[in-house]
Parts: sequence; structure tokens; C-alpha cells
Amino acid sequence: MGKVAIIGVGQSRFVRSYPGAIRELVFEGFKEAVTDAGITSKDIGASVVCSAPEYDKQRSPAGVFAEYLGLNPQPTFYVESLCSSSSMGLRLAYSLVKSGLHDVIAVLGFQKMSEISSSESQERMGRGADIQWESPFGTMMPAYYAMHAQAHMDRYGTTLDDLALIRVKAATYGQINDRAVYRKPVTADMFTDPDHIMSKPVSSPLRVGDCCANADGSSCIIVASEEKARAFCKKPVWILGLGAASASVNLAGRDLFTGLAAAKQAADQAYQMAGVTPADIDVAEVHDCFTIAEMMAYENLGFAEPGQGPELIRNKETYKEGRIPVNVDGGLLSKGHPIGATGGSQIRTIVLQLRDEAGDIQVKDPRIALVHNIGGVGLYGNVTILGRE
Repeated sequence: MGKVAIIGVGQSRFVRSYPGAIRELVFEGFKEAVTDAGITSKDIGASVVCSAPEYDKQRSPAGVFAEYLGLNPQPTFYVESLCSSSSMGLRLAYSLVKSGLHDVIAVLGFQKMSEISSSESQERMGRGADIQWESPFGTMMPAYYAMHAQAHMDRYGTTLDDLALIRVKAATYGQINDRAVYRKPVTADMFTDPDHIMSKPVSSPLRVGDCCANADGSSCIIVASEEKARAFCKKPVWILGLGAASASVNLAGRDLFTGLAAAKQAADQAYQMAGVTPADIDVAEVHDCFTIAEMMAYENLGFAEPGQGPELIRNKETYKEGRIPVNVDGGLLSKGHPIGATGGSQIRTIVLQLRDEAGDIQVKDPRIALVHNIGGVGLYGNVTILGRE
């Protein structure tokens, strides 16, 4: 079969509390994507819906969206891999197109986190761990990533100031992203001011400023065969490499000192499939649910040697003008994290970069780009490499 391309991308604004129904939320991302691709619902042969169902009040949302978006009677699929659901959805869409079963597919990611309370949300996140051996002890996302932060600090001498610098960078770009939840400036001294909210402890050593916020949002990616891509689209973005891996649910089965093994394994697969190396990547979106997650991504993706991630952020190498720009849309730390929509949002940013349509955050002449999307605490790892002609 021929190549597979992304021909349209869309995303709603990410907000703390969306006032409408989930079908209306999904329509916002879908409308932008089909308009971007220059197609209609009739051109779409199948849809892939991506979310974490424990947050959804609607059972089987894929059927609801297919009806609302005019996608009946085309088949619809449902994909869940926690926070990496829409990257996994892209992998499924790629496979369906590559196999010849379908030639145009819409990948719809969404989450309306505000439908449940913060305490309910945290309890559900805790159940992303093993409900027999781990989550009954009260472990939740901040605590898990705090253990990774402690390990990185112990082995490599990483400091709290290094983590704060990642949030400062996120806010630098989040301020100019009109789709982001958090659009305020953040300075390093906020983390040393005991009275500032950014410095308040969450799970040592992580502070409020080290953590992303829940959000409501949707994203949509239109995937097409080479024939359809060239017919519909003036600037197709090609899917060059896909990697996916998993790790043990229980952290007792992990080595906390080496970052997220699933991310590294997924990256190795994607690089091999695309025929590129980390040095070839011009811009990247990485899963920065916590500041330490971005730090680990630098090293797991090969942008820095183990323990050298802090040097990248200290020297501003991951800023827009740096050697390897990372999360120049503000990342999850600024945009917020509507779980099922997050990967699609990351992909949208990279597609716009490769089409030279990213506006104020445009990186100079990117040719090859990478998306790193993690589900849970490294339970699932997805890495996607995209390129332009």
C-alpha cells in the first residue's frame, strides 16, 4: 500500500468546565478538522473515538458521535489507553488505511473531566494502577511521578529549580496559545516564594506548579491514504514512524531510575520505522503531565543522554529557538489535560508546525517532527514521527 497522511486537524479550546454536552464538545474539534481537510462527513469512511471511559457518563460514546456528526452508517471504533488514547487511535487509523479497508478516517479524542468532581477524578486516576496491589494504598498520579522525580534527583542531581524551568518555558508559550487553559506568566521565583500557589506542595518533591490541570476538550485528526491525500490536500503531513509499548502496571516491576521504559521502547520503534535518529527531529511535543515527565522524555527520546536532561532546559535548548524545540504550544502544563483529547492536540500542533502554519510559535523550517504521548504512569507509551515533503 501507499503512504498514509494527515490531511486535517482540529481542536476545541481546552477549558476547565465546558458548558455543553460531549457531542457538542467533540463537534468543535471535528468541524475544524474537516474544514481544514476540505472534506465533509460523507468523505469519511470510518471513525475512531478515543477517551478514558471511567470519566464518561455516556456509555459507548462512539455511537453517539457517529450519529451526531453524520457518520452513520460508516463503522466506528473505540480506543482506550488512558492518556495516550488518541495517539493509539492514530495508530489504529493508520493500520486501517494501510490495510486498504478504509481510505479516510476521523480520529476523535475527547474528555469532559468536569462531569465528575476533583475527588472522583483522582479516585479514578488511582484505579489506573493495579486495584489489588497498589491503588488501595492511596497512590495517585502526583505520587507516582514524585517517585520518578526523587529517583532522578537522587541519581543525577536534578534540582527543584530545573523542574521549575520547565514550567517557566511552558508558560512562555501557553500565554500565546488561545486554546490553553492556563495563559498566565510563570517565573522561577514563584517556586521559591512560600506564599505563592506555585510553590505549594502536592507530593514531594512536586509542587502545584509542577503539575498540569484537568480540562475539558476535544481533538480531531483526519487520516487518509496517499491517493486521497493528494486529491484533497495541498500540504499533506506523512506518518513516517509509529511506536507503541507497554510496561508493568505495578511500579514494583519497574526501574524508576531509567525514566519510562515504554517511552524509550516506543521511540526506538518509531525511529527505526521512519529511518531517522533523534538528531533528525526538528520539533517535538512530549507528554508533560508533570515537569519531571518532560525531563524524562528528553532522555528517553534520545535528545539528551541519561542525566543530561537538566542541561537542555538550563541552556534553553528546548525553547523555540533552541537545538530541539519541545512543547512550544505550552504543553499539558499550560493547555491542560483532557485525557482522550491530549494526543490529538499534540499531533495538531506538530502538523501545523510542519505546514508552517503555527503562527507565533512557528519553528524555523521543520521537516521531521515527533509526538510523545504517555498513558498512565508509563503504562502505555506512544511515539509518532511525522514529516513533510
